[in-house]
Amino acid sequence: MRLPLLALFGLAASVASAKALQVYILAGQSNMEGQSVVDLTGKNYNEGRGTLVEVMARPANAERYAHLRAKDGSWIVRKDVWIRYQREKQPLLIGELSVGYAVYGDKHHFGPELQFGHVVGEASRDQVLLIKTAWGGKSLFRDFRPPSAGGVVGPYYVKMLTEVRAALADLKKDFPSYDGSPVELAGFIWYQGWNDGVNPKTAVPEYEQNLAHLIRDVRKELNAPKLPVIIGELTGPWVDAPKEWTALRQAQANVALMPEFKDTVVFVPTRDFVRKPADSPNPSHGHHEFGNAETYFLVGDALGKAAVQMAGRGK
Repeated sequence: MRLPLLALFGLAASVASAKALQVYILAGQSNMEGQSVVDLTGKNYNEGRGTLVEVMARPANAERYAHLRAKDGSWIVRKDVWIRYQREKQPLLIGELSVGYAVYGDKHHFGPELQFGHVVGEASRDQVLLIKTAWGGKSLFRDFRPPSAGGVVGPYYVKMLTEVRAALADLKKDFPSYDGSPVELAGFIWYQGWNDGVNPKTAVPEYEQNLAHLIRDVRKELNAPKLPVIIGELTGPWVDAPKEWTALRQAQANVALMPEFKDTVVFVPTRDFVRKPADSPNPSHGHHEFGNAETYFLVGDALGKAAVQMAGRGK
């Protein structure tokens, strides 16, 4: 099932180029899909507490979030950062980075891709492409299961790589201004864990080895042996089963410490970004970080900064 990306797309993985399309793969489940609320209010959204609009209105946040919105109130669109997201059984989302590239396909939600894209876009002299391969309710143990883990290969592992291949094959169709520059795989960002964490007897004990297999197999499939990998810590509080969640988070961190992954895989802590349910638009949705915009912004920011730091190491 090898993808002949080098031959098809002039791929230059993790190699500095004079000019190259910088491609980041954003993979995971529902929180990578994007569950953060932009501007919805009313009792169904806790009167707008913790939405992006409310968070940005706080004086202490004015400078940090200023790049997201124009003076006329419209949401900034970054022409130097493209995004492609094939949702589950929904129309394909393609365009220039702004709010609206979450699973819902509207302008009222976003995910980590928003601030991640701003961070890497600001740091890059080249055009950036974000390929989102995220689908809710999917485990690494079963759905994303990589070939090297043994057993049945996960259908969403296959789907993830199929989407990457499709995105790279359709560059000119999806983005007419693409100038044919070589493609550089700049990073693989993994933000996932909930569906494994709720299976503590089987999925959690295997998580560390399964994630290591995933990294090896993705690198092999993409002909990118040193592909930078950023592992985003499972964010949510999950106070109902602290031991299981602690074990899963530790498994995530342990993978980045493996000698074979030295300097090419990093673990990014995110759990401190969780905000109180009372201060969030979806107080009953703990599994989606309560839909809090500050949480998703900070996750994207941390993942983006890690990606930029890793890019600096490789040059």
